[in-house]
Formats: sequence, structure tokens, C-alpha cells
Amino acid sequence: MASIRKRGTKWQVQVRRQGLPALNRTFIAKDDAVRWAREQDRAIDRGETCTKSPSDTPLTFLSEILDRYVREVSPRKRGSMDCYHLRAAMKSMGELEIVSLRPAHLSAFRDERLKSVAPATVAREMAVLSHALKIAADEWGLAIPVDKFRAVRKPSPPSGRTRRLEAGERERLEQALLACRNPLFSSVFAFALATGMRRGEILALRWDNIDWSNRVAFLPLTKNGESRRVPLSSAAINTLTQLQNAHQWTPESLTEGSYSLVFPISANAVRLAWERAKKRAGIDNLHFHDLRHEAISSFFEMGLSVPEVALISGHKDARMLFRYTQLRAENVAKKLG
Repeated sequence: MASIRKRGTKWQVQVRRQGLPALNRTFIAKDDAVRWAREQDRAIDRGETCTKSPSDTPLTFLSEILDRYVREVSPRKRGSMDCYHLRAAMKSMGELEIVSLRPAHLSAFRDERLKSVAPATVAREMAVLSHALKIAADEWGLAIPVDKFRAVRKPSPPSGRTRRLEAGERERLEQALLACRNPLFSSVFAFALATGMRRGEILALRWDNIDWSNRVAFLPLTKNGESRRVPLSSAAINTLTQLQNAHQWTPESLTEGSYSLVFPISANAVRLAWERAKKRAGIDNLHFHDLRHEAISSFFEMGLSVPEVALISGHKDARMLFRYTQLRAENVAKKLG
């Protein structure tokens, strides 16, 4: 039997029969969706089964391209947020037929989005949209003038953030963290400042990836797709030790539970706890990722060399590493004597 559901401004039809491949199609008008569903049911009843897969269904509208892209391409991209990035384009241009799509549509979409979101967000949305069109042209055989769409100007990226913790802010945050319902977040906060690791790297860290004797944390998979060994400071080791003691674990006698996540807390829980802690501390315009800026800058202020800091942070490009570095002039002045 066919099932019909509304998805945004479109109507999506799915026909499933036991032993046969599922058929999918998207329509703008509900009447068209109902008509097509009945035709497929009658064809199957007559024995005229369709052997085409959902990927073989002709793509007529932009919404169908984006839907197939999210379904087939996005799962292969680690940490993909394509569904989120394409949501605005789906809503704004989804009803456009592929043959009617023009670069002017992308320009209008860009200008309208810039009225409500940051340029960096619009640039990411346009990048994913352009890639979806390229895949549709190169791999799915659609006649799409990709070069013309690629020429549409993207918003200029903003200058990198330079936010660091100001005097007293760390203490206010630590005090605010005492009121968190999840006590793990204070450990996440301390570990981020001690290691400069990204939020995702911290939350993916497992106990069996901690080398206690050499004071190193092994990250099997990082943002650039490679592994990394992160040296651990005394502060980082203290945070880990306190966590183990809280769970009655010891580095010398690891239990089966020790091989689970070091910080068993979701990214969304961290996000919500961070926002609440900032509000209690009365701090504005501070992202959790700014703690990575703070840690990397402090490593340089400790006197570590560029290769040593790059080893900790995982940066391969010194220029990108310097973007994360905001040294305080007053600290440098003290060194000058």
C-alpha cells in the first residue's frame, strides 16, 4: 500500500510491497501524489512491478535533489549537518523545477538569508547546496550548469574570533558550574582548558585511550580525519583522576566499565549546560570553542614552541594555528623586563 505524508510544502509518496523494492516520489500538489500512488498500486496489482530503485526515480524539483543528497551522500560525510544546512534552501527554493533553476535564484536566496543569519552560516549553506548540484550533475546525470552556480558570489568569511577569558571570568564560570545538574560538565570545562581539545574530541574520549604512564590521550579520529596523541598536563591528569575516583576506578586496576567514555554526556547536554552557566555567570559572547583559543594561547604564554603547541592542537598549518592564538600584550611585556 502507498503512504502519503506532507514534508514541508511537498507531498511525499512511498509505495511498499513485500518482496518488491520501495518506490518514492515527491509532488507539490497532493492530488498529483494521490493519483501517482493509485497508479503504482494498480500497476503492482496487475503484476507490472517496477524494478527501479528509489535512486532511479526521475528528479524534477530541487527539493528532490536535496532530499536524495541528504539520504545518499550526507551519511558518508563524517559529522555531517547537511540536513540542517539545506533546510533553508529546501524551504525557499524547493518548489523550483530543475530546468527553471537559475544563478539568480541562488543570489536571491543568499541576500535573503543574510538578513537573518551570519555570513558564515550562509556561506556554509551555499557550499552544501553547490555540492548537491554538482553531485546531481556529475553522478546522477542531470543537465545542471554547475559552473554558473559555482560562480555565484558567497559571503565573505568574517575575521576569526579573538575571544579569550577575561580577568575573573574563569572563576565566575567555575562557580556557576557548581549549580549544574550534571556534575560532569565542570570536568568537561576543566579538561577543555587543560588540553585545548575540541568538544567532539573530548566527548569521544575513551578510558582505554588514556596512556597513564606516558600522560598521553590518544584520539583515533579527529577533525582532519587523522589520529592524534595529546600530551596531558598535570591539570588534565587531575581531572581524569578525580573522575575515576568518583566512579571507584583506579588507573592500576581498570574495570570493564573503565573502557567506556570518559565523559558520558551528549553534545546537546554540554551546549545547554554551557548556556546556563554563562547566564548564571553573567558572561556574554563566549563560545565553548573559545576555550580552545584560550588553551592554545596559554600554551604559548607558558613558553611552548610552535611545533609543541601544534602537536597538542593538531594543527598542520601554522597560519591556522596562529588564528587560534591571541597573546596578551601585557603578558609579553612582562617577559621583556
